Formats: sequence, structure tokens, C-alpha cells
Amino acid sequence: MGCKFYLQTAIVLYALLLVGCSEPQLSIASMGTADEQEVSVYKVDFPNGLKAEVLNYGGILKSLSIPDKHGVYKDIVLGFDDLQGYLNNSPYFGAVVGRFANRIRQGKFQLNNTYYDLDLNDGDNHLHGGFEGFDKKVWEISKVEDKRDTVRIQFKLLSPNGDQGYPGNLLTFIQYTFTKDQLRISYKATTDQTTIVNLTQHSYFNLSGNPETTILDHELEINAAYYIPIDEDLIPLGNFRNVKNSPFDFTSTKSIGEEINSEDEQIKIAGGYDHCFVIDTLEHGTLKKIAVVSHPESGRQMEIYTTEPGVQFYSGNFLDGRLLGKAGINYKRRSGFCLETQHFPDSPNHPKFPTVELYPDEAYESETIFKFGITENLNRL
Repeated sequence: MGCKFYLQTAIVLYALLLVGCSEPQLSIASMGTADEQEVSVYKVDFPNGLKAEVLNYGGILKSLSIPDKHGVYKDIVLGFDDLQGYLNNSPYFGAVVGRFANRIRQGKFQLNNTYYDLDLNDGDNHLHGGFEGFDKKVWEISKVEDKRDTVRIQFKLLSPNGDQGYPGNLLTFIQYTFTKDQLRISYKATTDQTTIVNLTQHSYFNLSGNPETTILDHELEINAAYYIPIDEDLIPLGNFRNVKNSPFDFTSTKSIGEEINSEDEQIKIAGGYDHCFVIDTLEHGTLKKIAVVSHPESGRQMEIYTTEPGVQFYSGNFLDGRLLGKAGINYKRRSGFCLETQHFPDSPNHPKFPTVELYPDEAYESETIFKFGITENLNRL
């Protein structure tokens, strides 16, 4: 009887030990300073799941490691080993961008019969919030929660009236919620004056875990029957175009590289893909699976869910080998891809596009989920 009791006790203690070992670990370390403010890195480690690093500078997802089909972990996002890399002309690696993601023609828009002029940081146009957009701000950490199966990190930023030309004092909260196999990003913003808002997360992915190789062998599916054609400045023409019988048809799975060198005029303009796809959905604001990406060789796969009406698919066309990234790797053309969930580019100047206006009595809210796994368990759209 005594031996049985001790055996049962040992089994219970062992089970408790296993549960304890499965809990996520959260640690914080200094990364240096930006604008004389402390920048910290928040490290998340699920023993049987993903591992990530997040900065309070730009809300940057610095690293995200997941296992392949053999259980081998590799980092699947592009970036830099140290803070200085992000301070020196980073192409938005891993950052939260705003106040307005994507481009606004000539940096001009109108609200309530008033015209506003924004920074022209992309030739004659405005891109991703201006010279000092949200990606270049040190965010306040307003909440950190470390629970048995979840880690939450919430960032807070007050963008003052006139910041980069935008009207209104905009208070923004971004929350990263990690579980062992996903990253959920929740956005919320309020204003004291009518303004425009369009936020996104700008990570560059390479699911192989080896950014010395291109992403052309990745297989992609997007739930979009239409995309938005662009002009020579990568600004929307204002209409939707059917993807059928074009290189933009990802309604069934195909490799990113299959038609990326097509003679299609839109492909030539962008040097590949740099277009917003119009998500097929019955109701804006509902969370829906909108894209699936997989890397056949490693078996890694990513599913994307969002409440946004569009997703910008960018195939890393402007990476040119001059940026020295993690582990001294030169990021070459198409060594990473982006799938940026958002409202449509240049929306303030296209009345037929879903509105990006935010009023003082409203709250901007948006949500995107990146879910990770292996292709053996892949659920297509």
C-alpha cells in the first residue's frame, strides 16, 4: 500500500513538473537608447512552441523562431542583431507602421474641407507615416502579462496633433499576444480631432529560416478575387482588377516565383509583387483567414487571419544586398516577403475605398493573427 502511494505521488509530481516546464518564459533586457530613451527587448520562449523577441522601439518583432518538420528551430523574420541596425535606414523590418500604412499620393488629403500636407518621404509621396512614423518611436509599455499558456505585451503611444502633418492627438495601443503557435496583434486608437488611421505590422518573412535564399519557392494562397492596380509611383489607380488569368491569381496555391518575372505590366511596374489584394469577405471587421504560406522543404507554414479589408503582398523587390542583417547576412532581392494586413493605399483620396477616417467619438480597432505550424497539418482556405 505504501509503495503504491509513493508511486502515485511520484506520478503526480512528475506531471506537475511537465506542466511547469511547458509554461512560457518572459525576460527583459536592455538594447540601448533611442532619442535618449531606454529601448528594451522582451524575450518570449515557449518550451514546446515559438520563441520571439519584441522591441519597444517601433513595436518591432525582432525575431520569431519556429520549428520545421524535423523539430529544428530557425528565425523566420528579417532584421538586425543590434538596435543600431534599426536606427539606420531599416526598411521597416518587423515594425508597426502608422499613422498611415502604405502610400498617400503627394502627401495630401482632405478632411472636413481642410487640406493637410504630410511628409514626402517617398519621392513626391508619403509612405508609412512619414520620416518619423510609428516605426521610429519609442513606445511605452503599458501592460505585460505572463500566464500559463499566453504572454501579452501592450505598447502605448501618444502621437501629438501635427505629428508628421496629421491632425489630432492620437492615442494608440498595440498588443502582442503570444501563444505556443501564434501571434495575435490587436490595435486600438482614439483621437480628439477627426483624423485618418491605417496601421499594420511590417515583418519580412522567410519561412526557410535562411534569408540567404529567396522566398520564390514559398507557396502562397490569398483569399482575394481582386487586387488594386498601381501607377509608376506605386499609387493605386483607383479601381479593382480581377486576378483571373493574371500573375495575381493566388486563389489556389502556387509558388511566389511562378509568375513573378511575368511580362504583365503591373509586375513590371513593381519589379515583382507590391500590390494590395482585396479580401473576399461578407462583412468588414470580422476575423477571417485570408492567406496561407508554406515552405515545402522545411515544412513550415503560416496562416493569416485579419479583420482588415486588404493585404499588401510585397515580395522584397527593393532589397538589394546592401543591408547587413542578422549574423552578417546581406539581404538580397526577394530574401523576404511581407503580407501587411491593412486598409487600401491612398484611401483618403479614393471615396469608393473603405473609409480610414476616425472621429473623436469612435475607436479604431483592428486585429490580425499569424498562426504557425507544419504543412502536414495545413488547412487551406
